[in-house]
Amino acid sequence: MTTEAIAPLPAVAQLFVRLCEIPSPSREEGAVAQEVFAELAQLGAEVTQDDAAERIGAGCNNILAHFPATADSGIPVVFAAHLDTVPNRAPIEVEHTDGMLTNRHDAILGGDDKSAVAAMLYAVRQIQEQGIPHAGIELLFTPCEEIGLKGATAFDPSRLRADVGFVYDHPWPIGNIVTRAPSLRKISATFVGTSAHAGIVPEEGRSAIAAAAAAIGRMTLGRVDAETTANVGTIEGGTATNVVSERCTVVAEARSLTDARLAAQVTGMLDALTWAASEYEVDVEVTVDREFDAYLLKESDTQVVLASRALEAIGATPAFVTAFGGSDVNALLSNGFPAVNLCNDMIDIHTDNERIAVQSLERMAELTLAIVEQARRA
Repeated sequence: MTTEAIAPLPAVAQLFVRLCEIPSPSREEGAVAQEVFAELAQLGAEVTQDDAAERIGAGCNNILAHFPATADSGIPVVFAAHLDTVPNRAPIEVEHTDGMLTNRHDAILGGDDKSAVAAMLYAVRQIQEQGIPHAGIELLFTPCEEIGLKGATAFDPSRLRADVGFVYDHPWPIGNIVTRAPSLRKISATFVGTSAHAGIVPEEGRSAIAAAAAAIGRMTLGRVDAETTANVGTIEGGTATNVVSERCTVVAEARSLTDARLAAQVTGMLDALTWAASEYEVDVEVTVDREFDAYLLKESDTQVVLASRALEAIGATPAFVTAFGGSDVNALLSNGFPAVNLCNDMIDIHTDNERIAVQSLERMAELTLAIVEQARRA
């Protein structure tokens, strides 16, 4: 966005635009991390990093910024957001139309989760400029969330001075509080058959692609039941049309709100893979990765209570919802730190139609200030 186009936007939207126009697909977060470092330096934050980049192959470490308490009492809090995005197939050039921010090119905008990054940074700037008292604030920025919450999973929550955490990372209207989210398992299967000339001696070959296709056809996919979904995400294999394919790799996922249903779904998908390998006389190598685990929060949990009070303070009606997407909250809770995911009004994330309202960015910053105030009073 040009300097002239960005100037009329409120400050939080201007920061959002700058962040979005720095591409940061998973494992390539370095450039946007440098922008965050610059913002934190201006805010005078105490900044530390871990060694997550080396451990998980990310473009940056987990970045933690600390702002000491200026009030005598209350609950210290941390706000968290991830710096990575899904891959962008084209440049990101933000444009502003009818109150909405979009990418003028056919690609993602990157508001997932840079809308949260912008709101968090802007809110802390407001706190400092206005001298708003607080019980202690931390900001956590993680890499590689989009590929399995890897940054947050690698983060050691004992480094936090905060008692509870808040993540803004779900595309529903502001006011919704995610109190339940699923577990996810990733299944990777490589079929290994026998290559042969497809025109001259096809009967001597054993097609890995045919076996993979048969396995997928035998799986129950999509919305399996009210608590479970499954999907085949990628298929890769073969070398040429005149060669019976020797190798084919299928990557799939299953997620569920309950462990028993997840286990049943994963077992069914593994059975389909094994059956196809036997039927087509090929080998199959399978791995199942535990991406993240489900959680169920109570309305009486401290982080949920504070979020509810803050939403009411800004005139929103809290609603407790179940989401089928994972977030850094799954990882934080699994690592023993209490956190909650708050919806931040992103629209059509991960698509070429992704957009967010300028008003939503302002609203998220307002909510951040309200949470800080409720934590000070607690």
